[in-house]
Amino acid sequence: MANLIVLGSGGPIPNADRFGTSHVVTSGGRNFLFDCGPATTYKLAKHGLSSLDFDHLFISHHHFDHVADLPAFLLTRWDHSIGDETPLKIFGPENTEVMIERLVGEQGAFAFDWKARINHPLSQQMHQLRGGALPRPKPEFDVSDVSTGVILEGDGFRVTSQRIEHVEPQLQANAYRLDTDDISIVFTGDARPCDHIIDLASDADVLVSMCGNFQSELERKGVQSGQIGSLSAAEMAAEAGVGQLVMVHMGPDISSASGRVRALEEMSSIFQGEIIVSDELSSYDLRRRDVSANQNIDNSMHTHICRDM
Repeated sequence: MANLIVLGSGGPIPNADRFGTSHVVTSGGRNFLFDCGPATTYKLAKHGLSSLDFDHLFISHHHFDHVADLPAFLLTRWDHSIGDETPLKIFGPENTEVMIERLVGEQGAFAFDWKARINHPLSQQMHQLRGGALPRPKPEFDVSDVSTGVILEGDGFRVTSQRIEHVEPQLQANAYRLDTDDISIVFTGDARPCDHIIDLASDADVLVSMCGNFQSELERKGVQSGQIGSLSAAEMAAEAGVGQLVMVHMGPDISSASGRVRALEEMSSIFQGEIIVSDELSSYDLRRRDVSANQNIDNSMHTHICRDM
């Protein structure tokens, strides 16, 4: 059984219900973390998880609502390590290696913190009480900048990255596909609708898609460029042939009580699979798609997907 935990299901503007982006997939006894937005480490604790429960972290892009909790996540994992843990592998678009180094490297923003914890007798004693030995090692993580292709394979799982378009050329952005023995799931991250996402999600079980607002609202405000809206998400899910569509990265319009009803009505006319309007700190059972179901999109409705990447 595979499970999706939505830790953060909002964007860069916090409200009482949503802020930032972060997701966990549990499958085959492993936990995979996708993005590390505001308060991810705390939200994990509310689900009974810690940073030590993860060996892999995948970053979609470097907007703060997707990476703001990286210092807390990385330093918590390091601080509670005793030396026998699997090194954390971090994957992200270009400049991820630079970002991690600038945060927790030898001259990083948090070097004052970890150097004090390595050298002060109190911190050394706390480390020994947890089972660690001296001298205490400095924080080290296995970080890789990735673009398109298979980036990781293990026993019973594979992760594929796909470079997509969001706010290029200022930032590179990646979408990811996780295939395990239990499930295949794709995370769009923040993106504009495009064939690259459809190809990556082809015949996957689940598509976790940005759904910033109603398509009509994005277009009315002239901010549809670089963003996936409601109809675009439904169209991509239908064309890819997935079984479940999970809406994330939602604003207050589409995630309100009335907005949910409207979104489901509009989107279900395009995508006949299960549509989940996600809530923060909620978990969802992931199911394999019904290969007998016909979820292909009517070409006459195909108006929002870009084909010129």
